[in-house]
Amino acid sequence: MITTKQRAYLRGLGNALDPVMQIGKEGIGENTLQSVNLLLEAREIAKFKVLKNCDEDVKELANDIAHKVGADVVQVIGNIFILYKKSTRKDFKHIQLP
Repeated sequence: MITTKQRAYLRGLGNALDPVMQIGKEGIGENTLQSVNLLLEAREIAKFKVLKNCDEDVKELANDIAHKVGADVVQVIGNIFILYKKSTRKDFKHIQLP
């Protein structure tokens, strides 16, 4: 769980990012969760876009994905959300949270 100050810092980092993955009408399946987990392991922070043809609420979808992969929801705005998960890789320059 991240603090409010850490969340604000991560929001600042996330604003400069482009969405790296789109979630469509299929919603979240096992392949989607694996892809999200690999993305967060490689980047620690990632921005996702939910397409208009997806029937699920964006906030619920973000919380569901975060819960299943062990990440934290940083921000949800419109149809875009940002997730953060500390990487377990040793050869990686980790994001230093305040």
